[in-house]
Amino acid sequence: MKVLFIGGTGTISAAISRWLLEAGHELYLLNRGNRNNVLSGGAKEIRCDISDEAGAAEKLKDLTFDVVADFIAFTADQVERDYRLFKGKTKQYVFISSASAYQKPPADYLITESTPLANPFWEYSRNKIACEDFLLNKYREEGFPITIVRPSHTYDERNVPLGVHGKNGSWQVVKRIIEGKPVIIHGDGTGLWTMTHNSDFARGFAGLLGNIHAIGEAVHITSDETVTWNQVYAALADALDKPLKAVHISSEFLGLCGKSYGFLGGLIGDKANSVVFDNAKLKRLVPGFTATVRFDQGIRRTVEYILAHPECQKEDLEFDAWCDKVIAAQEKALKEVTG
Repeated sequence: MKVLFIGGTGTISAAISRWLLEAGHELYLLNRGNRNNVLSGGAKEIRCDISDEAGAAEKLKDLTFDVVADFIAFTADQVERDYRLFKGKTKQYVFISSASAYQKPPADYLITESTPLANPFWEYSRNKIACEDFLLNKYREEGFPITIVRPSHTYDERNVPLGVHGKNGSWQVVKRIIEGKPVIIHGDGTGLWTMTHNSDFARGFAGLLGNIHAIGEAVHITSDETVTWNQVYAALADALDKPLKAVHISSEFLGLCGKSYGFLGGLIGDKANSVVFDNAKLKRLVPGFTATVRFDQGIRRTVEYILAHPECQKEDLEFDAWCDKVIAAQEKALKEVTG
């Protein structure tokens, strides 16, 4: 297949790019070229900023593709731009949406692709829903060949997937565990969640490319494994060979205290809700697909990688101080109530 990725070097897309190259497909990456070194080579680069529509159109004028996938579109105007650029130039356009678009709070813990899309808590999710609405209308009205993919919490060797962290990622939480400091877990930690390793995601995604049964469909790609947030943090501490000093704090309280970190959306509109994904549709579209990386195994790989790569260790002293302040506030309130 001749495939174009807009982006192509992120947590999700880099794994898919590697998979396609190893499988012998012709892969083009349209991006600014800032992170293409994360791939071992073989992809053809189209260097431009996709937001410069005229410049992108000029670069693409003589090219057609079997598949175009956009990993960096977040708003309706961006997918409208893609529609203008790729109408008549691709047999399949894949939009990467988000499982956070599903109904919040959920009416049922089991999520299928027919679960309503509605998230009043997170603008990011509402924007993804608007993108989906535009594309579905183009499919229905004009036959524009879309496939919508909804990832949930997907991780790789470069990032530790957690519920509460600062603007520089999860390293500061890892560092707190290493140093024996308490770490915050939202709620009581018993909420159900799904973590998906990017290598598993890549195999499911690749099976949808060039798949005639995926045209006009929306499908999520996740692991079948369900973990609690307590298990997530315990697995991280175990991989670090350190004890876990967990402090459970109300998600609502964290959302209000952590507005600058986006916790109102990221927690209340996503991670504070228990969700279990039914992957029957994906398995019907991609026979034989199964996620094989168990979370405790995947997080161990991640820990080994980030400890060996200082560039992944981005300190966040502001978030560290915020954690201490929030923990102290809860302890003070408890003392005042209990005497």
